[in-house]
Amino acid sequence: MISQLTTTKFRLRTRNLELPTPYFCLMNGTEALSTDTKAILGLQLPTDPRWVDLAALSLQDILTDHAYCELKAATACISLIQVYSSKEKLITELAPIVTEEWGHFRLVLAELERRNLKLGKPRKDEYVNALMQYEVKGGKEEYRLMDKLLVCALIEARSCERFKRLSEGLGDEYLRKFYRRFMESEAGHYTLFIDLAETYMDKETVRHRWQQWLIYEAEVMKRLEVRGDRMH
Repeated sequence: MISQLTTTKFRLRTRNLELPTPYFCLMNGTEALSTDTKAILGLQLPTDPRWVDLAALSLQDILTDHAYCELKAATACISLIQVYSSKEKLITELAPIVTEEWGHFRLVLAELERRNLKLGKPRKDEYVNALMQYEVKGGKEEYRLMDKLLVCALIEARSCERFKRLSEGLGDEYLRKFYRRFMESEAGHYTLFIDLAETYMDKETVRHRWQQWLIYEAEVMKRLEVRGDRMH
């Protein structure tokens, strides 16, 4: 669940890493963010407001993509556990996330079925692929692990922000509540991955690298086409 919120900065549940108040610049001016978005996310660029309207027109596509995102989140945690099987805290913390993400996958499948919609085919995830290009590929293991964890944190943060958009902007009241619950869950995952990064790397290094990731992610978002058939 979401931890205690503040209006200007956000402090991790179990650490004292402070993130700056995010700035969000839109083409038509500066958007004032709600308190909980500022507190949860360090993202430097918001989702284009047109995205929610486009998603509402493509419910089967967006639910399909959401389902596969939850499936990939579960498999990403499984992969981390397999590769870093000697890291006890990582295994302890991520094992329940695997179960939770799999449960989310099943919830989205159930929502598709409730609406008499079919699970479509998975699509290429341009957002995640772009993030992976920025990952540290060589060097010390702890740096590679830190980047993998921060990528996961970033994906969860962006997903949280997207779920918030859907929970506030969709015309369907049931789906607004549906995505509010997902938003709360993703916020907790985001903090978990940063906490794990701090477990295996010093805080200053994590803080510095996180700021680099935030800047890079904003540039990725600027380049991507606004499409309603995908979650990211």
